Amino acid sequence: MPAVTYPGVYIQEIPGGARPIEVASTSTAAFVGQTERGPDQATLVTNWTEYQRIFGGFIADGYLPQSVFHAFNNGLRQCYIVRVTRSDPAVAIASVTMNNRADPSVRGLTFSAKNKGAWGNSLVLTIDDGTLDPGNEFRISVRRQVDPNVMPENLRDITPLEVFDNLSIAAGAPNFVVDALKQGSTLIDAQLHADNTSLQRGLHRGGLRPKLPLGKNLSFQISLDNDGFQVVTLPADAGGTTTLTDVAAAIQTAVQALTKKKSSTKAEAFEGFTADVEPENGQFRLVLRSGTILETSSVRIKAAANDATALLKLGTANGGLSEDGVAVRRPASAPAVQVGDAEVNEQVAGVVPGSDGEEQLTELSFSGAFKRLDNVTDFSLLAVPGESTPTMAAEGMGYCANRPLQDVFYLAETAFDNDTIDEAKEFRAGITTANSYGALYFPWVKSLDPSGQSPEPILLPPSGYIAGLYARIDSSRGVWKAPAGTEASLNGAVGLAAELSDVQHGNLNPLAVNVIRRFPAAGIVSFGARTISSNPEWKYVSVRRTAIMLRVSIYYGIQWAVFEPNDEPLWSELRLNIGSFMTTLFRQGAFQGSTPTQAFFVKCDAETTTQADIDLGIVNVLVGFAPLKPAEFVVVKISQQAGQV
Repeated sequence: MPAVTYPGVYIQEIPGGARPIEVASTSTAAFVGQTERGPDQATLVTNWTEYQRIFGGFIADGYLPQSVFHAFNNGLRQCYIVRVTRSDPAVAIASVTMNNRADPSVRGLTFSAKNKGAWGNSLVLTIDDGTLDPGNEFRISVRRQVDPNVMPENLRDITPLEVFDNLSIAAGAPNFVVDALKQGSTLIDAQLHADNTSLQRGLHRGGLRPKLPLGKNLSFQISLDNDGFQVVTLPADAGGTTTLTDVAAAIQTAVQALTKKKSSTKAEAFEGFTADVEPENGQFRLVLRSGTILETSSVRIKAAANDATALLKLGTANGGLSEDGVAVRRPASAPAVQVGDAEVNEQVAGVVPGSDGEEQLTELSFSGAFKRLDNVTDFSLLAVPGESTPTMAAEGMGYCANRPLQDVFYLAETAFDNDTIDEAKEFRAGITTANSYGALYFPWVKSLDPSGQSPEPILLPPSGYIAGLYARIDSSRGVWKAPAGTEASLNGAVGLAAELSDVQHGNLNPLAVNVIRRFPAAGIVSFGARTISSNPEWKYVSVRRTAIMLRVSIYYGIQWAVFEPNDEPLWSELRLNIGSFMTTLFRQGAFQGSTPTQAFFVKCDAETTTQADIDLGIVNVLVGFAPLKPAEFVVVKISQQAGQV
C-alpha cells in the first residue's frame, strides 16, 4: 500500500494469482558413447552439422555418430552428447611446440588439439603473416588430412576448417592468440611458454630498391613507441645524393633531434634511434629502429607533404613492414606443421602424438559417464547406442530411476547379433533389475552407411531411430501418444536384422520386448510400446513418460510457492495453477475421461496438509490423473446377420 498523503486517486498493481505452468520438454535426448573427438562434459548440439563441428564424423569402433545422425533424421531437434574415452595413461592430446622465430633455442607457442585422442594427429597448421599488420600479427589456418599418414602435395588445395587472422603474440591484447583460439576454435588451443620473453628494438623495414635522388621530396611522418606522428624533414643536400647510406644518416640525425610528445615515452626511443642500410639478395633496404627494447617498442611511418616515403619505399603502402618489440615471440611462417606428427627441426621444438589408448571399454566405462548428466535437467531420454548388453540396460534404467526427480527414460536395445526370438528372450531374461524407466527394442536396423564407406546396408542400433521417433510423436501428437504403430515409421531404415511374423511377435510382446517390424503399407515401424516393468500401472511407455512430464512440469512450475505463508490462500493458488495446467492438458487429449473431473483431480487443503505438516513447513499437494493407455490389442468381432425382407 502506498503512503497516502494527499487527497486523490492511488493506483497500485497487485498479483492476479495466475502463474502458468509450462509443459516440460520430453524430447531432448542424451547420447553416451565414443566419438572421434569432443569435450569431456555433456554438450548440447542442435543439428548434425553442429555435431560434426564439435565431435567430428563417423568412427569405426562406435555407433554414437550414426545414431545421432538418424535421431535428427527422425525428428530429434536437440540432444546432449557425452563422450566416453579410455582412462589409461596412454590416452594423450596431440600437440606441437614451435620455437621462437628469433631464437630456435627458445620455445614459443605450443599448439594442441582441443581434446584428447588420435584424431589430433591429422590436424595441419599453416602459419602466415597477418592481413592487417603482417609484421606483428599472424594468421593460422587449420586443415585436416584425409589420410593422417600421407601429407598432400599441395596442402593449400584443402579448404581450411578454421582460419584465425590478425592474431597477436602480446598477452592482454584483444587478439591474443591464446584467447582467440580458446574462445573461437573447436579444433586447437595454444599455450604461450613462460620462457618466451624475447624482445627486440621496434623497427620498420623499408621495401627493396629505394629510388634516389629524392629531389624536393624530403618529408615523411614517424611515430616511435606509439608517441604520436611527427613530421621529419631532411636537409636540402640529402635531396641531391644518390648514396643510400647518406640518406640513412640524414634520417637518423633528423629523428634523434625530435622531442617526445608523451611523458610516458622513454627519451632513449629518440636518442638511440638508428637508420641503417641492409643488403638482401644483392639489393638494399632502409631499416629504422627505435632506441628502446620494450614490448611497446615500435616504428610507424606514414606520408607527409613533399612526401619521401614512395621513393624510400617506407610505409606499408610501399612495401615496408613494421615489427614491434614482441614480434620476435611469434612463430615463424610455415606452410605445413602437423599437430602431433611434425618433424622436429629449427622451427619445431617438440611433438606429442595424440592417442586413444588401448584399454578395453566396459559397461562401467559408459555408466560411469552418466554422472556428467547429473546437473543437466533439460533432457528426458537417455541412450548408449551400440553398448547392447543386459548389464548396460540395467545400469541405464537404474540411473534414470535414481535421479532425484526421476525425469529421464532409458532406451535399451538387444545385442548386435541377436536375430532370433530365443536370443531376444535370453537378452530380456538377463536384465534382472528392470523398472518402468526404460524400454527394450529388438532387432537392430539396417541402413545405408551414412559414412559412405560400405556399399551394402549396415546394421545400426535402434536407439537413435527410436529417440528421433519419440521426439516426432511428442511434437505431433503429444507424449501421451504411444510411440508405436503404423505412423511410427523409422526414417532411413532399409531393412531389419530379423523379420518377425505375428506369431513370433506374440512370443516377445508379453516379455516387454518392443519389436520393430516391417508392414507392406507402413514400411518399417516401431510396433511395441511397453516398459520393462512388472507393475501393470506402468506397463506402457506413454504412461510412464506422461507421468515424468507432469512431475517435471509441476516441480518447476510451483517453485514460487517456497516460503509463501502456508495457509488456505497458498493452497487455493496451488489448486488454481495446477488445475489450470491439468485442464489445458485435458483439452489437448492427454487424459482419459469426458470431463475434467473424470480425467484428473488436484487436492490441496486442510486434509492433505495437517497442522503437524504446517508446523514442519510442509504443504502437500495431491495430483491424480487418468492416463491414456494405448489400444494395444484391437479385437473386432464379426457375426452373420440373418437376411430380412
